[in-house]
Amino acid sequence: MTGAPVLAAPLRDALALAALGLRLTSPNPRVGCVLTAPDGTVVGTGHTQQAGGPHAEIMALRDARARGVSTQGATAWVTLEPCSHHGRTGPCCEALIEAGISRVVASIADPNPQVAGQGFARLRAAGIDVEVGPGADESRELNIGFFSRMLRQTPWVRIKIAASLDGKTALDNGGSQWITSEPARADGHAWRARACAVLTGIGTVLDDNPRLDVRLVDTPRQPNLVVVDSRMETPLDAQLFTPGRAVFIYAAVDNEARKAALEASGATVIHLPGRTPGTEHKVDLAALLHDLARRDINEVHVEAGHKLNGSLIREGLVDEFVVYLAPKLIGQGHDMAHFGPLTALADAVPLTFTSAEMIGPDLRIIARRPGRDLF
Repeated sequence: MTGAPVLAAPLRDALALAALGLRLTSPNPRVGCVLTAPDGTVVGTGHTQQAGGPHAEIMALRDARARGVSTQGATAWVTLEPCSHHGRTGPCCEALIEAGISRVVASIADPNPQVAGQGFARLRAAGIDVEVGPGADESRELNIGFFSRMLRQTPWVRIKIAASLDGKTALDNGGSQWITSEPARADGHAWRARACAVLTGIGTVLDDNPRLDVRLVDTPRQPNLVVVDSRMETPLDAQLFTPGRAVFIYAAVDNEARKAALEASGATVIHLPGRTPGTEHKVDLAALLHDLARRDINEVHVEAGHKLNGSLIREGLVDEFVVYLAPKLIGQGHDMAHFGPLTALADAVPLTFTSAEMIGPDLRIIARRPGRDLF
């Protein structure tokens, strides 16, 4: 048997740099870059900054200049195809050409239609040797939401659930603080921090008045907040309204006065009722996700009750589950998700376990819908 291919050290370092952008770069991809001289010496490193800021290649070239070293004839090890278009920043491939780079080793092509191989083509046209493929799986995994948005036109949807060993997320009376431990809660905040948006339902807002922000880990930005609120019942003084944070409320009713009041509180209200008979009173969840993709949302982190969880699962909209199981039994209480009933076990939602790890005293299980990451 043969294991995974061994990556060259500069590319391993570039992937580690890309991971530093996990909570920073959205909606841009997380990218790292290492520059090495012809003798293999590292002369520059960098990773993509916040949206509108410099990309990984530019940061690495700046680092080389700060060191006072030449990049003539250097190799650029980068975890994603250098961009070729003018966005909020200039094309990285042109910067590499101007810096005298002679070789580029890139993990994977950029799925953005504005790039999609054009960066590689411009580099090769300039006489630069281009190699593509090493570290592709790792780079793609770091940017699973970006690839999803570009190739499926929908974000990567991840549901986070904290439950007892018997699968209960709250007592019958609604009490749920705290089923899992402080380490598990901090880990959950880390998953929030990497997402572009946290999604919840009006039931959670009315029952818990949550902030659903990132507090237990350091983060340079707060994710946007999305509320599925069919009748626009979100209280105007809800804690989720905080200065500088975008709040999107998706509604099924059309109430201009209520919409104006919510927008005065800081929300953006989107009217998106179901389009088939009998669903007009509910928000169209599939259309909601496509709308979020148009708003540059890569990853959606769902923290909701059993009803909204069940609706998302029933409609086949969930890609991944992050479930924390506490070593306790609750018995009668709220389930993780309410959908069905199924009439045959063959109709059960199939999952593939991708990780199982102890987080403090709790067990964290990560599972995906099979094939959902093959876009």
